[in-house]
Amino acid sequence: MQINDTCCPHNHEHCITNALDQAEKLCQKQGARLTPLRRQVLELVWQSHKPVGAYDILAMLSQTQERNAAPPTVYRALDFLQTQGLVHRIASLNAYIGCPHPEQPHESSFLICEQCRTTVELDNAVISTAIAQATDTSGFLINHSNVELTGLCPNCRKPD
Repeated sequence: MQINDTCCPHNHEHCITNALDQAEKLCQKQGARLTPLRRQVLELVWQSHKPVGAYDILAMLSQTQERNAAPPTVYRALDFLQTQGLVHRIASLNAYIGCPHPEQPHESSFLICEQCRTTVELDNAVISTAIAQATDTSGFLINHSNVELTGLCPNCRKPD
């Protein structure tokens, strides 16, 4: 499990390239159109392992585009990316993070550092199974699940 670039170094450019390649293949397979703007928004979301807000994305876009994008444009791109399973919305932060495995339907569980905001998506069948069992017992039908666990990552827990 990757917590952040400082405590667990890795080739982050590989993360971005892999996410964009997966997005292209997934959209093509689903007959969805990954426009240049949607692709650029996805790339901006993947710039770090920290959730990014729509207005932060808007500010980054305005630095890279000849014309300024409007908030509805960014929200439409994020809605598309979320519908395709390419990003997740972190409700507690009102922000978005890239999904490392969009080709597999899954329930989302996240570890979120309260200090540095580094966020890790957990791929844990035990959590999904527990949620499924609890809902089966109660007869509740889940449309969407998003478990957010907050605390301190190993880097932020280290004493100075």
